[in-house]
Amino acid sequence: MPERHRAALDRVLELTILLGDDMTREFARRGLTQARTQLLWAIGEGGPTTQRALAEALGVSARNVTGLVDGLEQTGFVTREPHPTDRRATLVTPTAHGAETVAQLRRDYAELAELLFGRLPTPRFDEFARALDEIVTALRDALARG
Repeated sequence: MPERHRAALDRVLELTILLGDDMTREFARRGLTQARTQLLWAIGEGGPTTQRALAEALGVSARNVTGLVDGLEQTGFVTREPHPTDRRATLVTPTAHGAETVAQLRRDYAELAELLFGRLPTPRFDEFARALDEIVTALRDALARG
């Protein structure tokens, strides 16, 4: 492997660690985990939804979603409400606190994007984005092949 490829991979891994640490810290500051944040984000994007739909959207088991919703409900981010048309189903609905948290997460996301990419001139950013697309595609293809 050429040294420049190794050095580039080292930087990508460092970026991954830095972003992961930042997310973990920010989620914990709000009383959330990554998994709970993903579920809350999904509800924030799609509105009140069933636990089954959340499990499908997140690619996890219904049991896993139950535990996540339990935790979010206990900490005041969501409530469980009766489904208006299916008496067997329950809707997971964001509370005002949950909705404001998602709104703040969106603002934080936009600020991070601006921090990371805002100083790059458009041609340089566009080239970076194209290269990143190629790298992500290559990795997805390699993982799909097993």
